[in-house]
Amino acid sequence: MDMNDFFKIDERLEHLSDEVKQQLKPIFEQIDATTEYNQQKMLSAFIKNGVSESHFAASTGYGYDDRGRETLERVFADAMGAEDALIRHNFVSGTHTLTVALFGVLRPGDTVLCVTGTPYDTIQYAFGIKEASGSLKEFGVNYEQIDLKADGSPDLEAIKQRLEKGSVKMVYIQRSRGYSLRPSLFVSDIESIVKAVREIDKKAVIMVDNCYGEFVEKKEPLAVGADLIAGSLIKNPGGGIAPTGGYIAGRADLIEQCANRLNAPGVGKELGATLGHTKELFMGIFNAPHVTGEALKTAVFASGLFSRLGFEVSPASTEKRADIIQVIYLKNETSLISFCKGMQKGSPIDSFVTPEPSDMPGYDCKVIMAAGAFHLGASIELSADAPLREPYAVFMQGGLNFHSACMGITLAAQSCLEDGVFNIK
Repeated sequence: MDMNDFFKIDERLEHLSDEVKQQLKPIFEQIDATTEYNQQKMLSAFIKNGVSESHFAASTGYGYDDRGRETLERVFADAMGAEDALIRHNFVSGTHTLTVALFGVLRPGDTVLCVTGTPYDTIQYAFGIKEASGSLKEFGVNYEQIDLKADGSPDLEAIKQRLEKGSVKMVYIQRSRGYSLRPSLFVSDIESIVKAVREIDKKAVIMVDNCYGEFVEKKEPLAVGADLIAGSLIKNPGGGIAPTGGYIAGRADLIEQCANRLNAPGVGKELGATLGHTKELFMGIFNAPHVTGEALKTAVFASGLFSRLGFEVSPASTEKRADIIQVIYLKNETSLISFCKGMQKGSPIDSFVTPEPSDMPGYDCKVIMAAGAFHLGASIELSADAPLREPYAVFMQGGLNFHSACMGITLAAQSCLEDGVFNIK
């Protein structure tokens, strides 16, 4: 392929890019097989629930008897293997969605036990790990934590020892690595945690922050015994089409509690105007398995290319993946900024913008983000972000389609080459 028909790419980098793609074809085929399975699962859910054009009609006001909203939630529940689901455009972020689920299930005096170490930066405020008005801590909910083992795997014995002491209402699992450098969890890892918990405690609610992991594997955490999962629609399950929103899925009684928290006690899922967003949400979840596959292939390519350029990466290009996140260790602040500048140049939106590190709500250091997205902040679209702190790792995710996303990765490499971050022999 001649990239230079449209972009100025160093010829040596172009040849290396083509070589990496050829080497990774067997990995791409494995991803496509999972994508096909999950896409058929989603199609089956649509057919089972008789989705029709009439379900796209907008509701206003209270949103009474919105057939589209109700059918959308049944479709999503079936696709995720859940008894019920709450999928709404008025969840403003993944953190908001998770917070609604936490406040929906937990009560004053309850204890939530996070078994995957310190959770993602922004949700720390909800727990009360970091001080913020209105946290669970202020409402008398106790937070405890079991750290992961040195290799990043769950400490099953420590989990069981804590549960033997009693009084744990919820066991909380973060599937993705977030801004930490530990490995993300596979569904099989979550299954091991579930089995360890159920050996000691049959009643504790097992909740999974499922962000970045949806449709990466053939199974979701509910299939291995989790009670509740939640995530954002501007990540995997929105398919790059949902303009905003989030979902909670799992046991029907827990979904009712979450809906009562989102809306009002006694109201639950019965209200909520869709305001014309229903068609976008249907299209988004239908497209989600395919787009997730494209994002996975993009991450594999980025891993393969940058490892060939001499950088440490995680996961490696040939490793099995638990989510769509790719980490590239860029060694210093200058290299990190150069990478993000280059990726921004390969974005369909705001390609002319130069990313700059800045303070962001919920983070304790400056963060730089490359994200030329159709939906602001959508991380199923090609994006890269990094806290400006050691080890200067960039966390890359997304790619609506593999072909354009590959160019975004290559332009990031070109930027690094031009700035003297590496040399090609």
